[in-house]
Amino acid sequence: MGEIAESSDVFPPITDLKSFLDKSKGEFEQRYHIKASADITLASFDKIRALGAGSFGTVVLVKYKKTGHFYAIKVMEKAKVMKLKQVDHTLNEKRILQAIRFPFVVWMDFCFKDNANIYFAMPFICGGEMFNHLRKMGKFDENLSKFYGAQVVLALEYLHYLDVLYRDLKPENIMIDKTGYLKVTDMGFCKIVKGRTWTLCGTPEYIAPEILLSKGYGPAVDWWSFGVLIYEMSAGHPPFYSRDPMKIYEKIVACKYHFATHFSYELKDLIYNILQVDLTRRYGNLKNGVEDIRRHKWFKYIDWLAIVNRKVKPPFVPKVKSAGDTSNFDPFDEKPLPVSNKNLYEQEFKDF
Repeated sequence: MGEIAESSDVFPPITDLKSFLDKSKGEFEQRYHIKASADITLASFDKIRALGAGSFGTVVLVKYKKTGHFYAIKVMEKAKVMKLKQVDHTLNEKRILQAIRFPFVVWMDFCFKDNANIYFAMPFICGGEMFNHLRKMGKFDENLSKFYGAQVVLALEYLHYLDVLYRDLKPENIMIDKTGYLKVTDMGFCKIVKGRTWTLCGTPEYIAPEILLSKGYGPAVDWWSFGVLIYEMSAGHPPFYSRDPMKIYEKIVACKYHFATHFSYELKDLIYNILQVDLTRRYGNLKNGVEDIRRHKWFKYIDWLAIVNRKVKPPFVPKVKSAGDTSNFDPFDEKPLPVSNKNLYEQEFKDF
């Protein structure tokens, strides 16, 4: 997988979203089955610091020696992936990451492997997580929530056009880049679904009721999560909350929540029409699809083409000193990456 320029340089002006989506579908299918890079290894990068950890391994900030570009490399230990029986799941994540290209999603430029690990290299987004900025500010004003919300709408529309369900929308999975625009990241729960699926997954506060009720579900679950997201951005907390996950689920299924008193009428109306347990009433899932959300009065003054072309001045720009600045990320205790003299699980990971 070859070198890709930063997202702001990749996309020529988008003059028609439908045409762009049609073209994207063909490109997605072409990139989906690309094999891992044979000419890239960990030695191709200078390691700078660990950024965080997940179930299977660590995320590390590196600098690509050839170009000087910074990357966040997701390092997954083969042994852990095998132990948790997630080989197919991880291969699916790899294929989606390498195939997607959209201004408001993070994609993968390189994938490679060694004896002990597999590596996903994605452009480093130095502005940090939306979650951290939301925590510092307490809540976003509606203008900022709307700016971010419009980008998430476009990102979900793009993924759904490719038959990809995202299934893990939340502030922790949204990065803010150095210009103030966002990137939806972490495709670990993504799945290509052309009908319905039944997998129970997601983050408790954001899970749609049909997932909890094991009814089988489709793209409407992402629109439910979008409703939760615009609520949390604007209130500083999600609409369904408890320290006990089971109580969260009870509130979700009953759709029991209260609007923050400072919410505008338009924001309340949009959230009300998205957080609908009845799928025949949920915006995003009706006859007009995403248009019901895009044309809603809360988004009345949003110029969608200006947003997708990154022509709107962001209401907030994170403080960033350089492309490799990590000041927007919390300190993290580093652990040495596992190594092996033997090529572990060679057959199981042959398709990476």
